[in-house]
Amino acid sequence: TRPGLGKPRFLAVGYVDDQQFMSFDSDSPSQGLEPRVAWMERVEQEEPEFWERRSGICKAETQFFRGTLESLLSLNQSSGGVHTIQRLNGCEVSPDLTFQRGFIQYAYDGQDYLALDTETYKWTAAVPEAVNIKQKWEADGNIVKRWKAYLNEECVRRLKKYLEAGK
Repeated sequence: TRPGLGKPRFLAVGYVDDQQFMSFDSDSPSQGLEPRVAWMERVEQEEPEFWERRSGICKAETQFFRGTLESLLSLNQSSGGVHTIQRLNGCEVSPDLTFQRGFIQYAYDGQDYLALDTETYKWTAAVPEAVNIKQKWEADGNIVKRWKAYLNEECVRRLKKYLEAGK
C-alpha cells in the first residue's frame, strides 16, 4: 500500500540462475512486462505473442495482489501506513532438465506468512494471522490445482525455454 498515492503498486521480476531477465511495474508508462536481458529476443522470436500474453498475466496478478492485500489488511486489522505482500514462486530442474522441486511462499510486511508444501499440496501458515487465508484457499480446491499444474508443467516448460535462450 502507498498511503496518499492511490492504488497499491505491483512489481514482478523474473530470475533464472540469479539473473533478472524480465520485470513488470504497474506504475510504468509501458504497462507491460519488459525484457532485462538481450537473450529474451530469442524467446520472442519463437513465441511472438510472449510479451503481450505475459503482460496480461501480470495485469491479472496486479488485481489478485491488490485484492489479497485488502483481505490481509482487514483480517489482520492493520491500520494505515505502508504494507507489502510478496510471493516467491518457481521451480528447480535437475541437470537433465527434469522437475526437481517447486516452491510457493508468501510474506506479509516482510514476515513469512503462507507457504505451499509441494509434497502434500497443503498450505502452511507461518503465523496465526495466516490461518484464515489458509483455510479460504484450501476450501477453494482450484487454487492448489492451478499451482500444482503450474509448478509441474508450465514452470518447468518455461524454465527450459529460458535456459535454452540464455545459452
